[in-house]
Amino acid sequence: MAKEATHLGKVKRGKDVVALNIIAYGFSGLIALLCLIPFLMILAGSFSSESAITANGFSLLPQDLSLEAYKTVFKEPIVVLRAYATTIVLTAVGTAIGLLIQTMTAYVLSRKDFEWRNKFSFFFYFTTLFSGGLVPTFILYTQTLKLQDNYLALLLPLVFSVYNLLVMKSYISSIPDSLVESARIDGCGEVRTLFQIVLPLIQPALATVGLFIALAYWNDWYNAMLYIKAEEKYPLQYFLYQQVNNIESYKKLISNNAVNSAVVSSMSLPTQTLKMALTIVVTGPIILAFPMVQKYFVQGITIGAVKG
Repeated sequence: MAKEATHLGKVKRGKDVVALNIIAYGFSGLIALLCLIPFLMILAGSFSSESAITANGFSLLPQDLSLEAYKTVFKEPIVVLRAYATTIVLTAVGTAIGLLIQTMTAYVLSRKDFEWRNKFSFFFYFTTLFSGGLVPTFILYTQTLKLQDNYLALLLPLVFSVYNLLVMKSYISSIPDSLVESARIDGCGEVRTLFQIVLPLIQPALATVGLFIALAYWNDWYNAMLYIKAEEKYPLQYFLYQQVNNIESYKKLISNNAVNSAVVSSMSLPTQTLKMALTIVVTGPIILAFPMVQKYFVQGITIGAVKG
């Protein structure tokens, strides 16, 4: 009887697990589908005509299939490729430098034998509460550092983030002190301990923080608006932002000049479809890169969130 009861209990628990998995995966799949719908609407809108979007709004399928938006984006392909190259180089260099600086800083702050650890931690935390503001920052970059129309004006503002530092510090703090002590006994200095002992153990944190830094550089257009005037130095985001503004300004100019509405209609300058196409052009590389770091991303965020 006892064996039969045990067997029935296992069968019941097995059915409960299967039912729970079905509910959990079904709910997760539904949420994923809801998150995918806006992207599908953007993709369909980028291949629709401006007149169809204006008349019928957006849908999950292209309306009156048209490539006019993409033709507008790539009207001067050399300029677009140059903006892409600028953004890619800034993202790669900024991510590498940012990871190096924030990893070294987090390692120092995680060492309990560092006498000024709390003082430096408070200094970094204080900067999250108060900042100099836009005007002093602009004067610093343009007048003091002379970085007007310089790529460093795009690189330096995003190279360090206190939030990323806290994530990295929390992850490094989870490494047992015995590993560091063993490395010291074997004759390793601090630099060798960091690069040969600590770094291989914090790959999830490196992937997570690296993704955050890369996204910040990839999506940055504000610093380009402030400090970059030469068009050949525009990053991708600001270049595409300028394209949308130029078309909208041109439409307003035509409207203010009271040009024949038939002429304006025949020109059919894309605005809504252009925004959709620009979204696809900008987010495409990031969407392709995200799966490569996804397995580390969740683990890095979780540990960074629960560790003190």
